[in-house]
Amino acid sequence: MKTLPLICIILVLFFPACAQEKTPDEANGVLIFQSGFEPDSKVVAKGPDADISGADHSFTDHNDWVAHLDNHPDIGNFNLQYQGGDTTMRFAKIIPEPGNPGNHVLHFWLNEPNVEGSKGRIQANLYGNKGMKEFYQSERIFLHSDFSAVRTFPDKISWLTIAEFWNNITWSQTVPYGFRITLGIGKPVATESDLYFILDGQDCQLFPDNSQKYTTLWSRTNTNSKVPIGKWFTLEYYYREGDANTGKFYMAIQPDGQPKQVIFDLTAITHNTKDPQPDGVTDFNPIKLYTSKQLINYMKSQGKTLQIYWDDFKLWKDKRP
Repeated sequence: MKTLPLICIILVLFFPACAQEKTPDEANGVLIFQSGFEPDSKVVAKGPDADISGADHSFTDHNDWVAHLDNHPDIGNFNLQYQGGDTTMRFAKIIPEPGNPGNHVLHFWLNEPNVEGSKGRIQANLYGNKGMKEFYQSERIFLHSDFSAVRTFPDKISWLTIAEFWNNITWSQTVPYGFRITLGIGKPVATESDLYFILDGQDCQLFPDNSQKYTTLWSRTNTNSKVPIGKWFTLEYYYREGDANTGKFYMAIQPDGQPKQVIFDLTAITHNTKDPQPDGVTDFNPIKLYTSKQLINYMKSQGKTLQIYWDDFKLWKDKRP
């Protein structure tokens, strides 16, 4: 059990706010892994999909993709998943940052609907976790200037996912009580518009014929903060398993050279409403590019491609905003 510092105990009767101060563990957490995709981190083929191996030697610890991430006692295996297609349709590569070749980044490039011609997917999987009830993640993101064409897509956008969190998966008949939180980029109107971050939580039900039903419990769109395009920003988010009073999802961004902006600070249920014994997030996609064939084909018709650069990925447990 965590205890308050002695001075705080003495003063708490006179200064109640002292009791709300975060302990060092809550402020800093326990670092699980970090990588800026520097040498010798490398993307390697893994059957029809891919993986990242090696270590980022710009860090001195928690930097090896296998030893420190795959083999971490709380984390399952990491891999990169496409679910179809070839490198003419999609790829994930570690490359020198355009315009800053001394820095390396992970590049997601999605030019065609690579999943059975119906949708496009590039995602990092952290699957088979022991059930993380509380974790915190940070990364730097750069949306290629081609993303400006997304603003002119002739329909609303509610499906352009950049991260997803599963508190019980929906692709196994042996796992009941599915639930997911989806973080994405949206466009609220059918006319040209700025892009905004969108978030929702859904109960998920898998039927014997493998069909699925998703029931949206809550959803949020923050139209006060535009999604930055053509500019690096740091994105961080925090998940805590809980019911409508104790569940938490927090997200903030900080564009380079600008103040931090809190996008979501949500108290809501973060597990299936019928789950009698919630057991944490066992599978999640910490970085992802997943959307409809309609948006992908529209981008191609405009001579553009969906492209995201990722950098400085960090994951903690027991860290709070």
